Amino acid sequence: MKLELSIDASLHADLKAVAEHFGVAEIGAMAVIAVTQWVAARKAELDNRDPDQRYFVNEALDDLLDRQKKSD
Repeated sequence: MKLELSIDASLHADLKAVAEHFGVAEIGAMAVIAVTQWVAARKAELDNRDPDQRYFVNEALDDLLDRQKKSD
C-alpha cells in the first residue's frame, strides 16, 4: 500500500530530528514508525473503552489489592 503524506516544515524538522536521534536513515521510514506508533496508541484507547475489557482490568486490579491487603 502506498500512502502520500504532506507535512509542514516544522513537523518535517521535528521528524528529521527524531529520526537522527534514533539512527533512522530515511525520514520516510521514521514517518512510518511514527504513524504505526500513533495508530497503535489510538487502537489501545479504543480497546480500553470496551466495557468487558474495562471490567476485566478493574477485576484484576481488585484482586491485586486484595492480595496486597492480605499480605500486609
